[in-house]
Amino acid sequence: MSEAVSPAVSQGVIDQLFSTAAAPVACSEALALLWQHYGLRGEASLLNSERDANFHIHTDDGREFVLKLTHPAENRAVTDFQSRALLHARAADPSLPIPQLIPRLDGQPYAPVSMADGSRRVLRLLSYLSGQPLHQVQRTPAQRAHLGQTLGRLDNALRDYEHPAAHHPLLWDIQHAERLQPLLAETPDSPQKAVLSDWLAHFMQQVQPRLDGLRHQVIHNDLNPYNVLVDPQDQITTVGLIDFGDMVQAPLINELAVACSYQLSENDNPLDSAGDLVAGYHAVCPLLDAEIDLLYELILTRLCMTVTITGWRAARYPENRTYILRNNALSWDGMQRLWLLGRDFASDYLYRLCRTKGQA
Repeated sequence: MSEAVSPAVSQGVIDQLFSTAAAPVACSEALALLWQHYGLRGEASLLNSERDANFHIHTDDGREFVLKLTHPAENRAVTDFQSRALLHARAADPSLPIPQLIPRLDGQPYAPVSMADGSRRVLRLLSYLSGQPLHQVQRTPAQRAHLGQTLGRLDNALRDYEHPAAHHPLLWDIQHAERLQPLLAETPDSPQKAVLSDWLAHFMQQVQPRLDGLRHQVIHNDLNPYNVLVDPQDQITTVGLIDFGDMVQAPLINELAVACSYQLSENDNPLDSAGDLVAGYHAVCPLLDAEIDLLYELILTRLCMTVTITGWRAARYPENRTYILRNNALSWDGMQRLWLLGRDFASDYLYRLCRTKGQA
């Protein structure tokens, strides 16, 4: 049964998830849980993760899985929300390249478990998707178009998905970018901080009030190149969308804003490469004029969030600094160049792009 979010869930939960490091989990403990709850034996290797403890599993019979243990501070209703979203999307579109949730020995999709450090975490086992991470391959227009189409298919599959925890507080939620204010307040004064603060003020005054009138639904919310797998042979076909840990109910256009923020070019028009993804998405999940009108500013807001959050977290977890800051420099550069492009030019470009692919 789905669980409702407690009224006590608030900014404090966000602070715990992002500012409190969970105790590390040994591979031996992960393997013990794998045997106890799934009846599988094999080898485990730790995967990088922002919050959870994730392991790549190679079973003795030659299969591969991903074993996930949530952060102890994550609300159980949120875990249920993410897990059932996977089940819903696969039921709606069985050929979607997303992980399959593997049932436990008792048939349940997941269960809380007691850890050696005394904490309680939720244990899940997912199918392992083979493919080459997008950040390791050369980018091409055909690749971006296929990724946009795949993302559109995912959002179509999630369109009627509802859950009591869909509105849970999440620091990476563009519609609530005002939550960055305490993070910026802790940041030493600098020209970069001034730019980020000014953009955040613009978002709150000019963009945020217009979001309520847009289409809302559950979205993946984190389509960065580390969460996309492509066919290693053609390096075009999207064969995996992974990491559903940032899912949230939000304006649908935020999905595309997140994805586009990682697809900017170094050309005079940094949107020309992201445009391939937008066109692919629009062909499968047509955008409305009101959504296109805000896309430029929402991409800028996501870039602002990436620079702010990753800088804040890297200062707290220097041992994980390289992983946390993997998108920081590119996001700051992209934000500066996209800002120089200007809203009028960017919006006109995006309108023309979508209209050539069919009237929204």
